[in-house]
Amino acid sequence: MAYLAMLAFTVAGSWWLEWAFKLRVLRRIRFTIATIVPISFFFLVWDALAIHLNHWEFDSNQILGIYLPFNIPLEEFLFFLIVPLAIILTYEGVRKLRPQWSEQES
Repeated sequence: MAYLAMLAFTVAGSWWLEWAFKLRVLRRIRFTIATIVPISFFFLVWDALAIHLNHWEFDSNQILGIYLPFNIPLEEFLFFLIVPLAIILTYEGVRKLRPQWSEQES
């Protein structure tokens, strides 16, 4: 359950930004999916290869024991969805609070 707890902590730490700052990230679902899926796919392939080659494994005491394709635990799939979404929400929240920082890039 430790992995799920870490994911819940990530959700609690960032998802509130969607509503607090009216970011509309979750309403732009196509954009959000198009942003997350390519990089998540890359890292899931990397994970699958590393698991297959025994470069790493997951502690069965810290996960639910539900394995999806390529022997990747459910929590790992969720990680590659939740963490990028948290990053997008945090980035958009900062942009909303500090729009001048974006203008300085130009």
